[in-house]
Amino acid sequence: MARLEELGYIAQPHTSAGRVPTDAGYRYYVNMISEHPEIAEEHTMVGAGVNQHDPKTTERSNRVLEVRVNSQTRADFAIRGAVDSLVELTGNLGIATIGEQLYMSGISRLFTQPEFMDNNRVQAVAKLLDNLEPWLREAAPGQPLNIFIGQENPIGKTSQVSLIISRFRSPYSDKSYIGVLGPTRQNYSRVMSLVRYAGNILEETLAIK
Repeated sequence: MARLEELGYIAQPHTSAGRVPTDAGYRYYVNMISEHPEIAEEHTMVGAGVNQHDPKTTERSNRVLEVRVNSQTRADFAIRGAVDSLVELTGNLGIATIGEQLYMSGISRLFTQPEFMDNNRVQAVAKLLDNLEPWLREAAPGQPLNIFIGQENPIGKTSQVSLIISRFRSPYSDKSYIGVLGPTRQNYSRVMSLVRYAGNILEETLAIK
């Protein structure tokens, strides 16, 4: 623990609190599971809320996404359905670009989480959301899966949230995006897997609609 604190991976928010992961700690973990997926199966990060994968749970979650997307006859409904499924499966705010618009779902789910009892944080999240669509359009993150943790976010740096988005091709654009916005304390391995799968199933389905 002392070594993790020395490296800046965990910190004590105040004297009566325990140690919690910092943005740098979460980034280290995310990089590790991105480069070595097998690590997510074997290890957990202290205080991160990251549990070992349950293959049956993963399969069920993927099936929920697949059924919701494939049951739609219009591209925009399929994208909305995928977003709504991500909200249900993660408890985070779901987002996707549909043409020149940003579709959002689950704001109430996000703000009921304990991290957002602080009004300043809610305002910071609102600022991020207000500017997210134009930022996505201009920056067009190039990786298939993009993770912005806490202060890494280009806007709303003080909101202490993580943005996890997947790029996919759609009838609207070669660079459409779907993902979630949630507190930095979340199950990154599971959420990253869900967002990645949502992007993949949308790309596959919309290519034949």
